[in-house]
Amino acid sequence: MRFRDRLREILTLRDSHHRLAIAFAVGIFIGMSPLLGLHTVLGIAIAWAFRLNRLVTITGVFVTNPWTIVPIYTFSTWVGAKCLGTKQIIPHIDWSNITFTSFIYNFKSLLLPFILGTLLIGFISAIISYFIIYHALKRTHYHGK
Repeated sequence: MRFRDRLREILTLRDSHHRLAIAFAVGIFIGMSPLLGLHTVLGIAIAWAFRLNRLVTITGVFVTNPWTIVPIYTFSTWVGAKCLGTKQIIPHIDWSNITFTSFIYNFKSLLLPFILGTLLIGFISAIISYFIIYHALKRTHYHGK
């Protein structure tokens, strides 16, 4: 099912506008979180724990997908680095003598900017997506609360 089709399906669900918008926003935040590899499981678990619509939450999670993950994580890391005042964002790497250990060591300086940036951008994106979905639901439904 394509993302656009999932969004159309969200607009036809019978739940309050607020709860559907919250479910999508939670999914957006989880999808942009630094917990790569756990997004889907976390989305389902949090939707279940808070009795949110799982389809809507997972749709939000899937905004971060193989096509969008590199730009989202790159931008988020850049934002995190700017917030932390990191001078040199991309470390110097001796590509002729690269090993897995040296690669991890060289990119260790980006871990904190990555975490801060993904949480910050995820939070901002979740707030924005809440209002977008909420108002889209209000326009397409008249029964919502």
